[in-house]
Formats: sequence, C-alpha cells, structure tokens
Amino acid sequence: MIKDDKTALTRRKTALTRRRFIQTGFALSAGTAGSLAFNNAQAQFDSQGNLLVAPWTKKTGSDFLTPPYGVPSKYEKGVVRILPTPAAAFPTASRTPLQNLYGIITPNGLIFERHHAGVPDIDPDAHRLVIHGLVDRPLMLTMNDLVRFPSVSMIYFLECSGNGSAELKKRTGTTVQETHGLLSCCEWTGVRLSTVLAETGVKSSAKWLLAEGSDGAAMTRSIPMQKAMDDALLVYAQNGEMLRPEQGYPLRLFLPGYEGNTNIKWLRRLKLGTEPWQTREETSTYTDLGAGGKALQFTFEMGVKSVITQPSGGMRLKQAGFYEITGFAWTGAGKIRSVDVSIDGGKSWDQAALQEPVLNKSLTRFRYPWMWKGEPTVLLSRASDSSGAIQPTVDEVLKLRSANSVYHNNAIQPWLVTANGEVSNGR
Repeated sequence: MIKDDKTALTRRKTALTRRRFIQTGFALSAGTAGSLAFNNAQAQFDSQGNLLVAPWTKKTGSDFLTPPYGVPSKYEKGVVRILPTPAAAFPTASRTPLQNLYGIITPNGLIFERHHAGVPDIDPDAHRLVIHGLVDRPLMLTMNDLVRFPSVSMIYFLECSGNGSAELKKRTGTTVQETHGLLSCCEWTGVRLSTVLAETGVKSSAKWLLAEGSDGAAMTRSIPMQKAMDDALLVYAQNGEMLRPEQGYPLRLFLPGYEGNTNIKWLRRLKLGTEPWQTREETSTYTDLGAGGKALQFTFEMGVKSVITQPSGGMRLKQAGFYEITGFAWTGAGKIRSVDVSIDGGKSWDQAALQEPVLNKSLTRFRYPWMWKGEPTVLLSRASDSSGAIQPTVDEVLKLRSANSVYHNNAIQPWLVTANGEVSNGR
C-alpha cells in the first residue's frame, strides 16, 4: 500500500511539473514568435512574422528502397559507436551511445562490440555446433537443425564486466557513452539451451559446461550446468533479424544477467564435464583480484546498477526551467524494484517513475521531473532490485572488491551541473 501511494505521488508530481512547463513554454512561444528565425534549409519567418514554406515541402522526396536496407537520417550521423579515448594500440571494444537512445531497445547498429581476435567471416551453411562430453548422445548440429527447434524471443540486457572499470580509481570518461557504453539491450531470439541438451541425454555427473567460440581467439568459458539448464539460450537473431557478425553471427550463447564475456559468440562447441576447465579467460582475466593478490573466480552475475543518461556528461542545459531526468537501471539478479534520484548531490532522494515494461534482467527506463533553478548541483541515481540489493557508492564497491579489481563496477555515477548549465563527470 505504501509503495502504491509513493508511485501515485510521483505520478502526480510529474504531471504537475510538466503542466507548469507546458504553460511556461506556451507563454514564452507567444512572446517571442515574431523574433524567431531559421536560416538556410530550415523554415523561416518573413518580416511580418508569417511562416514561410520549408523547401522540402516544395518537391518530391526520395523514392522507395533508397537504400534497400534502411539507415538512419543523415542528420543523425553523429549517433554512432565509439572507441575508448585515448584509443588503445589494439582496441578491443566499442561503446553504445546511451545518451542518444530512447526506450530500452538498442538498435542493432549501435550495440557495443567486444572481441578478442577480430570478427570472423563465417558461412552459416558451413558452421557446426558440437555437443559432447558427459552426454549419452553427442550431437553435431547445423544452423538449419537449430532453427527447427522451438524458438523463444526474450528481451535482456548485455553488459561487459569491464563496463566502467576505469572509473573505479579516477574520473576518466566525459560522456555516459565513455563511462557506461559497454551496455546494450535487445530482443534475443533462439532456442533454449535446455531444449537442445535434452536431445543429448545429459549425464547426472555433468556439473559444468565448456563453451567455445570459433573466432581467432577460440574464446572459452566454463558455465555452471545449473545456469545452462535454467534460462540460457542459443541465439541466432536479435531485434527481429539475424545476428550481426560482430554480435556472434551465426550463433552465440546467451546467459541472461551474466557478465558479457560468458556469452560466447560464434559458438562452435559445448562440452559437459564435472568441474570448470580453468581456461585463460577465467584465470588470468575475468577474475576479481583482491587486496592481497588472491583472485575471486566466477562472479558471473552483474550487480544492480543505474545511470542517468539525460542530462549527462558533455551536455549543456541552455536555460533554467523544466527538464526530465531519465536513464537506465538494470540487474542480473531479476527485476528493478525502484530507482531513487537525487538532485542535490545525495542530501535527499526521491523516487523516480519506472517506465513499463519492467522486465526480468532487462534495461528499465526511469524518469524524474526536475525544475532546474540555474544553480550548481550534482545529479545521482540509485537502483534497487527484486533480490533486495541496493546500488552501492564507489567507496563501497572498492571496499567489497579492492582497488585491484577492474570488473563489476556498479557504483553510483554522479553528474556535476554548473551554474552555466554544463554537465560533466562528477566522479
């Protein structure tokens, strides 16, 4: 009952603030319309204040199939993935422009990339998935075999365990794309791994599964059988079309809520065994190094996390008044339960509205109405999830994992707003 009352109160405050904004906006427009002017190809007003006809309404536009595969408008050419700055000699990941996204789905052309030996060019007709080890009936499956299995489509987030790793020790990124861009969310289509494994006759002694990719690095990770038989997917499509090459075409393993590197792309082999294989990617890397030098292995699940994307680093508020604070929250433990927003650097917190749908192990968009008075401040967001976990501060993350760790940074991200409206990384 208390939760319902808080939700209703937040909605009323949101409606009231937006109503004031609309009224103020209309008054401003009425008082300044005569002085508005747009140059070149944009709409213009004549000296009497009459709106001139825009040039694009005076001619026929482009025809169908220009191009055959649709692309964004040329005016959105800046909305692209980027490499880290400064770029490494051998960059291994690109980042999603979170600040430019709407809703919760990441378009296929903007999903972050992470690979260890480049993107292989795989002929799907020649690709095979081998399943062997502790099974009664080893299988070698073609892509045609796999797509004949009963399929499912599920919306899940995907996050690299190194997302925000540089921010643990010091401020490095300027924009939310740079600080949190190893994150995307898609509708994934494929077959449940448990369905395929049922065809092999899994032996009761099988406790772990080795997943291996067919890229130049032959990326391999050990996966608990409990996860494999739970919600794991063999994915061949995303957002309604076949996987992009950089996302694992023609086949990848998808483990909802688990760190990104376990979601093996270009999947070619699954071997069932009694214990983990201790591969390079789970010994020398992708472990959490403690203060004493001892490494913690197999911290698969991504912790509860949120980040404000509007306004965020690199943006500028042009004038005081109403703004909608919005961003993403997510957790590998289940569903987002709530997101609190602070507009005064953490002195006070208020609950944001969660935009439906609120899905399991998916990005959830939150929204909060804000009347900025033109004063300097710090914006924060803090998420909690269905397991009861609450997003920690950076000091709490360092205390839990030590300054030696470079993975699983789910700390609260501050954005500093100056009096002139410039927004920067407050870390």
